[in-house]
Amino acid sequence: MPKYVSDKLNALIITTISSFLVPFMASSVIIALPAIGRHFQMDAIIIAWVSTAYILTSAALLVPLGRFSDIHGRKRIFLTGYIVFFAGSLLSAFAPTSSLFLLSRVVQGLGASAVVATAVAILTAAFPKHLRGRVLGINAAAVYFGLSVSPLLGGLLTGQLGWKSIFLVSAALCLAMSVATALVLPEYGETRKERFDLKGTIIYAATLTVFMYGLSILPSETGLWLIGGGICGGLFFVWWETRSAFPLVDFRLFRRNRVFTFSNIAALVHYSGTFSIAFLLSLYLQYAKGLTAEKAGLVLITSPVVQAVFSPIFGRLSDRIEPRLLSSAGMAVTSIGILALSFLEADTYLAYIVVSQAVIGFGFAMFASPNTNAIMSSVDRSSLGFASATVGTMRQLGMTLSMGMAMVVFALVMGKVEITPERYPAFITSVHIIFSIASAMCFAAIFASLSRGNIHNKTVREATGGDSEPRP
Repeated sequence: MPKYVSDKLNALIITTISSFLVPFMASSVIIALPAIGRHFQMDAIIIAWVSTAYILTSAALLVPLGRFSDIHGRKRIFLTGYIVFFAGSLLSAFAPTSSLFLLSRVVQGLGASAVVATAVAILTAAFPKHLRGRVLGINAAAVYFGLSVSPLLGGLLTGQLGWKSIFLVSAALCLAMSVATALVLPEYGETRKERFDLKGTIIYAATLTVFMYGLSILPSETGLWLIGGGICGGLFFVWWETRSAFPLVDFRLFRRNRVFTFSNIAALVHYSGTFSIAFLLSLYLQYAKGLTAEKAGLVLITSPVVQAVFSPIFGRLSDRIEPRLLSSAGMAVTSIGILALSFLEADTYLAYIVVSQAVIGFGFAMFASPNTNAIMSSVDRSSLGFASATVGTMRQLGMTLSMGMAMVVFALVMGKVEITPERYPAFITSVHIIFSIASAMCFAAIFASLSRGNIHNKTVREATGGDSEPRP
């Protein structure tokens, strides 16, 4: 096998395993939260910070680390991310206090952001444009497979070996991936002689952290003030970046690149409309339907399993069919599936919920891989790390917006009360409202998706002679 072919295969295997491991390691912790809370005697707010510390750290550092990898080499940042995640996992397993445990989650978030910011960039750089949709579809399938099995494996590890086993397994996997990356993964990215915008990074990270934390505590007054502060910080960040010789975020890319801009907007809206679905259905199935956590988990794996099956198919199709058409159709299918869930009642058949989830999963698969293909194919090789990180940031921000919207509706309809049988009607009303809003958001985003423009006229020309096979 020629070396450049084996290098591509190695890049595909390593980034695909990474795309499975990071969501698996992040999501499997959720099932262990009650056990972690009991061990450290945490109250409900501190328990929430176990996930929040990880999410905020990874979201705030995705774009800076993506840009840093464009300058200093993607393999270097990718490998460093795994080493940092390894250290954070060990610290989590052996942390003697809740404070050190929360610090370990920040360390894990730092490591995860480095891996996520560079994995898709490495994969995109390794393959020519006419094959990117296919390999990005495989990558997306790995993400959804990780999300599918994490509740089951996380529950098994916690139940049989204790919650620390999740972090010890994570540490072992990170160590193995670090060795594999160091030995067989080539460098897909040349170092560049430009400065890293450290001041811009500090402004960006602080602004995004304040904004996302404000969203996470809505509808409190503090949350509104923090969101306002985040918006002001964002405006200052734009002002700063437009005057920087080496900006962290080149806003000219958003102004001049229609495909990049509208594809990211579509991703943001899509995740804003879909992320809270599993959260809402988990509550609905366990409260309104009276299912156990295990049975509810089996119902909830429907959507990610469908996504894992169909993502490679639609990724491959996006190499031949315009991604904007596939993604827009996927957005429409997702909107229909969410709309179906807006009619849930206490006596709704489980089969109806499973079919609705399958429709959403199918639409998600039709949207996500082609949309990522469009984003990554719309920028030159020198900006692949930034583009990859932007995709991850849109996902994280959309997830936070989705949960913030759900919390606001719950507060307005139910108030800050426990979900008890006498409040089930108000709870179901809240679910109706949230799913209706989410469906409308996905429907509106269809038009942003359609407006992005085509990429294949350029891609076909490059794949047939204008752009040579990328070599390490």
